Amino acid sequence: MIVLAAPNAFKNALTAEAATHAIERGILAADPSYVCIPHPIADGGDGTGELLITQLHATCIEGMATGPMGQPVPASFGWLEHDQTAIIDMSTASGIRLLQQEQLNPCLATSFGTGELIRHALDMGAQRILLGMGGSATVDGGMGILSALGAQFLDEAGVALQTPGELERLSHIDLSHWDVRIEAAQISILCDVHNPLLGPEGAAAIFGPQKGATPQMVQTLEAGLSRMRTAAMALTGRDMSDVSHAGTAGGAAAGLYALAGAMPVNGIEHFLDITAFDVRLARCDIVVTGEGSLDAQTVHGKGPFGVALRAKKMGKPVIGLAGRIDDSQGILAPYFDLLHNINPIPTDLPTALQHTAQNLEAAMLSILNTFRP
Repeated sequence: MIVLAAPNAFKNALTAEAATHAIERGILAADPSYVCIPHPIADGGDGTGELLITQLHATCIEGMATGPMGQPVPASFGWLEHDQTAIIDMSTASGIRLLQQEQLNPCLATSFGTGELIRHALDMGAQRILLGMGGSATVDGGMGILSALGAQFLDEAGVALQTPGELERLSHIDLSHWDVRIEAAQISILCDVHNPLLGPEGAAAIFGPQKGATPQMVQTLEAGLSRMRTAAMALTGRDMSDVSHAGTAGGAAAGLYALAGAMPVNGIEHFLDITAFDVRLARCDIVVTGEGSLDAQTVHGKGPFGVALRAKKMGKPVIGLAGRIDDSQGILAPYFDLLHNINPIPTDLPTALQHTAQNLEAAMLSILNTFRP
């Protein structure tokens, strides 16, 4: 039997690659004659670029960039020379993981460092940029990225605004120093959320508090994103709020769409396409996927759903593994032949996180002792 192991990362516990290794150990423990095809996945969330670099065998370009609070941080991106493609994770230079809890402040946090990486890629002749936007510390509408590429955000007096918290005073955007090379590059933004730019489900309201925003900060950020939308539309005719995945990375996807013509795309679909997932899918008998939680949100662009959708189209049985499963509404059942909670019950979260690898391995062994396609 051939099993395709295609899990997403298990948040705060295992990377997608580590989860794949654990699943593979369980498969071989069930029967050493079984074959495991490893294909760890990412859907645009934190680490997507890193996984693409590994799977596409890209060269790692290392350097320094400006961190989310202006501090210098080591930062790298992937480079494919044959088609001049850069692979960039926003979290590398602008990630929330670069800050301590007490440092979180999306009214100050900048995405400028990600823009520096894009500029570096353009210096190398990049014709195509794959940008994973998960895990950012920012709600700046891409202000920092765009500033690094030459945009200036000005108030009514013509004074340049420096922080996202100042965007509520934005009057207009000046592109007289714009890096025109960005216009020729094809930029694909891999997104794992469907939130709009503005409103109660938007970038500020939903992601602001996760990044340290108080209720007052949320209002400030919302006002700033709204002003940015108006200014960008006056300049380019593109409406930041009228594009799919606009709220991704605190609105950075929307800002790059409006000023640079970048295209936000479904992260998992794009990832599976460019990593030749379907070729491996065609070879297998069973597909195993999963992540920390499988619930109603899974069907809204999450990695395991993208895997299950393709598997079902090819008629392959799908096993979904997670530390938490809630399918009380029956949304997941049509796409998964088996949903399996890997944790012994009862268990507390710290214990579950600590033993995720062992629990994945044990779950896979137990399932394959009874499950047959």
